Amino acid sequence: MNNRLARLSWPLLAAFPLVATADVPRVAVDIPPVYSLVSKVMGERGDPELFIQPGASPHGYSLRPSEAQSLDDADLVVWVSDALTPWLSGPIDNLAGDAHHLELMDVPGITTLEYREGATFALNDGDEHGHGHHDHDHHEHDHGDHKHHHHEDSHDESGHDHNHHDHDHSHTGMNPHAWLDPANARRWLDAIAEQLSEIDPDNAAYYRDNAGQGKEELTSLQAHIQDRLASSADTRFIVFHDAYQYFEEAFNVHAAGAISLGDASSPSPARIEKLQTLVNDENIQCVFSEPQFNPQMVNNVFGDTSAYIGVMDPLGVGLTLDAGLYDALLEQLANEITRCTDG
Repeated sequence: MNNRLARLSWPLLAAFPLVATADVPRVAVDIPPVYSLVSKVMGERGDPELFIQPGASPHGYSLRPSEAQSLDDADLVVWVSDALTPWLSGPIDNLAGDAHHLELMDVPGITTLEYREGATFALNDGDEHGHGHHDHDHHEHDHGDHKHHHHEDSHDESGHDHNHHDHDHSHTGMNPHAWLDPANARRWLDAIAEQLSEIDPDNAAYYRDNAGQGKEELTSLQAHIQDRLASSADTRFIVFHDAYQYFEEAFNVHAAGAISLGDASSPSPARIEKLQTLVNDENIQCVFSEPQFNPQMVNNVFGDTSAYIGVMDPLGVGLTLDAGLYDALLEQLANEITRCTDG
């Protein structure tokens, strides 16, 4: 009787797709917001591997052996751009040469922005300082012209800077912090789903459904944050470095300036003087440091002014590393702007 039941079960087992036993794609990602977006698409199939230590600056980093191994094992590498991580092209080519590569800044149709120039930014006249949008439908960046120069040796693994000075040419060209625009993130969800579908075609519908659901959730989140920040259009604040322009454009809030030319450089005395004058003369309400860097410099420079000193973070340091991190990151930025607006 047992043998007969076993024989009857064979066709039943064969009728079920082998989705559960198919190998889960091994995905290596660079920063926590990208980890979150990939997690949204992978769903219950598995989790990506983060190969840059959470809390470290991506601009200059040395891979640990376990992180190099995650690249070596990867079926798919998802990263922002060599404009964000100029040191990463070599390890990806050397360690993950046979893997699929998805460079997010090359995804067709995303919005890209240019870095703004100078210590202070023109408000509400976007064309002068690079607020203009550029939709890229093909690979038109020459990333070699847009690298963050002098960053390779500027950080230890905690992301702290080491005696760097302002260089006017350090942060020019394309600004790679494009994940802070949820419209870009929605396009990236589709691109991630397509890559996973190529690697794991048995689960293609699942990945595409997850991407669709994620896009709907991000659309709702964007509308929610736009409502929250509707009264913040005239809020005047200074950021640590020009990492938030995509968020500013998406939600109609605009920084008045940046303390550091780049997140690996210390501001020159002339730059600090400009910013102090701006705070004192132009009713700057808030100055934001970043958790990867020593806040003492910000306190030393702006502690005697009337500005509220807060913290803004483009990477989600301190947030739970999961599919919800991206949403929480945008909410966190909105919280800081709201706190600034409300005084």
